[in-house]
Amino acid sequence: MSRLRLIYLFTTFPETSETFLQREVRAMRERPVDFTLYSLWGGRWQWEGLPVKCFSAWALLTLFWWLPYWFWRRPRPMLEILTALTRRPPPSRINLGENLLGLGFALVYARQFELRVVRPHLCHAVWATTPAAAGWTLERLLGIPYTMGAHAFDVFQNGGDWLLEEKLRHARLIHTTTLATRARLLERGANPGNMVLIRRGLSEIPPLPVRRTPGKVLHLLAIGRLIPKKGFLELLRVLRRLREGGIAFECRIVGGGALEQSLRARARELGIEDGVTFAGQLPYDEVATFQREWADVFLFTGVIAPDGDRDGLPNVIPEAMAAGVPVITSPVAGAMEAVNHGVTGWVVPMQDLDGWREAILRAAQSGHNVEAIRQRAHAWVAENFDATRNATALAEAVRHAVMGQRVEGS
Repeated sequence: MSRLRLIYLFTTFPETSETFLQREVRAMRERPVDFTLYSLWGGRWQWEGLPVKCFSAWALLTLFWWLPYWFWRRPRPMLEILTALTRRPPPSRINLGENLLGLGFALVYARQFELRVVRPHLCHAVWATTPAAAGWTLERLLGIPYTMGAHAFDVFQNGGDWLLEEKLRHARLIHTTTLATRARLLERGANPGNMVLIRRGLSEIPPLPVRRTPGKVLHLLAIGRLIPKKGFLELLRVLRRLREGGIAFECRIVGGGALEQSLRARARELGIEDGVTFAGQLPYDEVATFQREWADVFLFTGVIAPDGDRDGLPNVIPEAMAAGVPVITSPVAGAMEAVNHGVTGWVVPMQDLDGWREAILRAAQSGHNVEAIRQRAHAWVAENFDATRNATALAEAVRHAVMGQRVEGS
């Protein structure tokens, strides 16, 4: 097989909060891979010179034709799909919609893929929700193999995706990025021989910069969507403890989301609104500038949300480590795979507010110990988070999966 031909399936592409997927596609362009990008919900029609085929929800109206057509052409696979849909209730209305959207896309597009003169070798679904539903359905109807990503949201929220077991069973390759998620996938029945742990990556990892000398006012940076699992309510409690200790700070929270107004109100209640800036969603270049030139300490206060959702290894942590910003994190899921307490950063339980205060003061120092932590953190990112190297590994794993070769588990 000279060049791998694949259909790249996204929920939304490009998505501002998913710059890691954009880095993956950039790196994949350099590999011997020919791919077509499909965005199943919104997105843009072009990205960095590449066309993006955006699926229109209006096309779902044609299911009045395609459903009976595929029941006539492929009765057994369609009955298998119907059986899977009725085997258990969906964990949420959102996840129900995600899976039905992926299934609908596949039913509408399957005939086009079937008639292609040059048939794709496989579909690669970046998430286990909408994209994997499309890949699984196309595999059932046309026999096109699929590979899939399975990550934190897909696996943990509300107990995991509605059809996760079926998707894991039929996927040629399962790509995950953290040990924590890998362990949960094994619990859900994934075949370890079909699974690879390949982390995300940064497009470039510059040399470790000289650290900005902290001033009398500490510059604290936090980045993430304003949703429950990011733990920003807990972050405000940490900042309140700093204020109670007479520690001057300015904290910038970068990201947008549904909780913004409640977080602003909570900051006012705690009397710390003068020290907290909600910067909103910013372009990656501006965020990178904050990390390199402004921040003294990076804070990640992730928690397990009430619906079970949690982060794997948030990409903002390796990004901060690469920029030379000392990182303090809560002990949630994959974060500790990068942040080893006292070695590459600090890990503090969210309920230990005094521990957070002490860790922040320690990380803001400019002694040899902090410098050694910065150096080890930067080295970890260089070793584990190179986008080109990891995209090469993913492309090779996908190629081997298509050729029917066994894939090593990690």
